Amino acid sequence: MIYLDANATTPLAPEALEAMLPFLSQHHGNPSSGHSAGRETRAAIDSARDTLAGLLKCRPNELIFTSSGTEADNLAILGTARSAKGKHLVTCTTEHHAVLHAFERLEKSEGYSVTWLPVGSDGRLDPDDLSAALRPDTALVSIMSANNETGVLHPIAEISRVCRAHGVPFHCDAVQSFGKVPLEAAPFDLLTIAAHKFYGPKGAGLLFVRGGLPLETIQFGGAQEGQRRAGTENAPAIVGMAAAAALATHRMQDDTVRMAELRDSLETGLMTRCPGLTVNGSREHRLANTANVTFPGSDAESLLMCVDLEGVCASSGSACMVGSLQASHVLLAMGVPHARAGSSLRFSLCRTTSAEDIHETVRKVGRVWDRLSE
Repeated sequence: MIYLDANATTPLAPEALEAMLPFLSQHHGNPSSGHSAGRETRAAIDSARDTLAGLLKCRPNELIFTSSGTEADNLAILGTARSAKGKHLVTCTTEHHAVLHAFERLEKSEGYSVTWLPVGSDGRLDPDDLSAALRPDTALVSIMSANNETGVLHPIAEISRVCRAHGVPFHCDAVQSFGKVPLEAAPFDLLTIAAHKFYGPKGAGLLFVRGGLPLETIQFGGAQEGQRRAGTENAPAIVGMAAAAALATHRMQDDTVRMAELRDSLETGLMTRCPGLTVNGSREHRLANTANVTFPGSDAESLLMCVDLEGVCASSGSACMVGSLQASHVLLAMGVPHARAGSSLRFSLCRTTSAEDIHETVRKVGRVWDRLSE
């Protein structure tokens, strides 16, 4: 099997697994318990929080552990909007559905006005469009760092400056970019990440909330996470996330150079082998590991099925939309014609991808292309 679906999830790093194992066996205390077993687990969570705060250059008490990037996005958006006086919100049409659906809920059910910003044909947001959309009653702007389907990077530093100049809180979904590109030297108000996107475990997300920013809870129960997110913390996953985050940050530069070379080799090979193929999104401003490719005259469902039978794992878009026969909302928002959007595959490389994997993928996809083109 050749695994080229890292934007859906990455394999667990051995270092993360090693950090987790003690908390999957002997250290099982509830971190909210006052006895020694509970204090032991609490100490591990506090240490993980300190590690992540150092990587994010923030204070430990500005971090909230969640169960996923989706939960972190929901808490950031719903919690901030419901705490604000203004009823106007701004986001982008190519966001992940964890963001889009949260905004839709506020717009349709809670009386908020939402401005849905467009992107250019390269998939990038123009900061001038954001500046023009802001109003005196704008309560929140939410723009992702890197798109999960195309890998396209938005100009986050400029977006942050626009928000700061207007005094509007800025939430950035960094689920796909954390560990792959350096954090922008920009003042975020809220930032989300998810462990399983950077070789950590599933079931662990993180929300940074700038100190002093009001945030209404969306989950009720105990007093965990400073009374901002009720529920017993997932200690093994949190410890694993911290270990994976430290490793990803340390390896970022080397991984980026290697994967960019492999991605470019994949695109070149596919375009040579399959005439008429095109790459979607900015070629300059994107993640090193991501290639979104259109195979003209085909459909993504047939392509995926045949490529999978050849032993190559790819995707047609977000893993959260499996089972949906709709064309990618990201590609459609970029102005890609519906037929092309419905015949596009995403290949996303990971740390274990080899040059041989790329060679074999080109060969196998080419064989599928020949069969489907007959």
